[in-house]
Amino acid sequence: MRLTFLGVRGSTCAPGAGFVRYGGHTSCVAVTAAGGTTPVLVLDAGTGLRSLTPMLGGAAFRGTIMVSHLHWDHVQGLPFFAAGDRPDAEVRLVLPAQDGRSGYELLAQLMSPPGFPITPDGLLGDWRLDVMEPGTEVIDGFGITAVDVEHKGGRTYGFVVEEAGRRVAYVPDHAPAVAVSDRLLAVLDGVEVLVHDAQFLEWERPRARDYGHATVDDAVHLAERVGAGKVVLFHHSPARGDDELDTMAAAVPTDLEVVTAHEGLELEV
Repeated sequence: MRLTFLGVRGSTCAPGAGFVRYGGHTSCVAVTAAGGTTPVLVLDAGTGLRSLTPMLGGAAFRGTIMVSHLHWDHVQGLPFFAAGDRPDAEVRLVLPAQDGRSGYELLAQLMSPPGFPITPDGLLGDWRLDVMEPGTEVIDGFGITAVDVEHKGGRTYGFVVEEAGRRVAYVPDHAPAVAVSDRLLAVLDGVEVLVHDAQFLEWERPRARDYGHATVDDAVHLAERVGAGKVVLFHHSPARGDDELDTMAAAVPTDLEVVTAHEGLELEV
């Protein structure tokens, strides 16, 4: 499979001259199956989702968007996703199950007047809004496992995507210093790639705890603990510019391969 990073920021977009090389869009990773030409699976729908439209070469999106949780920086791209908002689009949107509410009800809480001009049924095309309990489903040819992770403000999932025995973990918002469940450790065990929240630096640990996020050290140490092949630092602080991100990974001594995600990064797994 191939991962294409379309948005790598957390909390809010980061525009400006100091954010050009790593990009300013919020969380979104497109997944293309082995042998495929265009993505059919998307992990999170932050503002980076807008960048998927030109990748599709004028075609409508037909596939699945998996949302890790419902914070703004993970869903704000949905109503601006041109390839999904057209009559010939076929989109399955999967949200973490919570409070007994339907997928429509959960999305409408964020996307409806007066906070937004339209409700979810104002999107063009065939949109299927589902919820998912923790566990594993086969979706668009991928085995996808959803597992609860520690993060503030509503149910939050990490995902493991498997194809042909190769596994990628996507854990964009997580506070390992607060809790790491045995279930999460089991699901992450031996993944080829761990894409993980790295919003804060070690000196910012009190803020990381307050906001329910990880430090770079947390991300690297979790990757070492589960025997990941490499760790991709993700969900960068909107206050951390290109020059700081250039040196961020070097702050943690490790034998593990550490990659700092940037928009446009492609990883073959």
